[in-house]
Amino acid sequence: MNTRTLIAGDAYSPVILHVPHASRVIPSEICSALAVTGDQLAAELDEITDAHTDVIAQHAAQSVTLQPWTLRNDLSRLVIDPERFPDEREELNAVGRGAVYTRTCNGDVLRNADNITRDALLDNYFHPYAAAMSDLVTDRIAAAGRAVIIDVHSYPTLPSAYELHPDGERPALCIGIDPHHTPPWLVEAAYAAFSPLKDIGMDTPFSGTYVPLDHYNTDPHVYSVMIELRRDQYLTDKGELVDIAAENLGAMLGRLVDAADRGSR
Repeated sequence: MNTRTLIAGDAYSPVILHVPHASRVIPSEICSALAVTGDQLAAELDEITDAHTDVIAQHAAQSVTLQPWTLRNDLSRLVIDPERFPDEREELNAVGRGAVYTRTCNGDVLRNADNITRDALLDNYFHPYAAAMSDLVTDRIAAAGRAVIIDVHSYPTLPSAYELHPDGERPALCIGIDPHHTPPWLVEAAYAAFSPLKDIGMDTPFSGTYVPLDHYNTDPHVYSVMIELRRDQYLTDKGELVDIAAENLGAMLGRLVDAADRGSR
């Protein structure tokens, strides 16, 4: 079973499209240990999967001249969430939604994760994924002099019960930034690329953006910005993909890829 997919880009492209939450796949041995029914699991996956963000990223990669690199997580975030801190720095540990989820979106028990179970999931899935992303970033710096991560996500129209800041605005696009890794030009490029949406916010309802921990706050050659699309921009009420909407959003993301390549030189 593939746990992740790396799609190679141009040898000199600094841009990495990161797609961490698009998959619904859970290995059978992990799924059988979850403390939820099949219906509960399906509902949880519907709520927390960033459905079809891999398709939007693919459209973006196909719309540009200098191909970006893409790293896609091929397992559900119910296995591990590669974007969480794996230690006490993670604020969502308070609601059982850290690197290893122990609670569902509505607070029901998802798994009984003792330290042995948690450490096994981190060792088998979290740390190898983090190493792969770190290696890719290091490789792009060596080849292009810098790495620009575009972190591709989506979120539901209504807040989930676990959210710590549910009262924030929920625009068509949320741009997430980091004070050390998101320069003003990259924020401006994101606004410009997605300007057809008009309804754009920053760090609401979610904030921050992904940087591998061994580069985080220490490596000035790493830039990152998070793109969070509200799902009603490209999904029907039944969660079905609207192809033309995905293509249009992919074209906008492609414009950001182009701008990220130019702006980081």
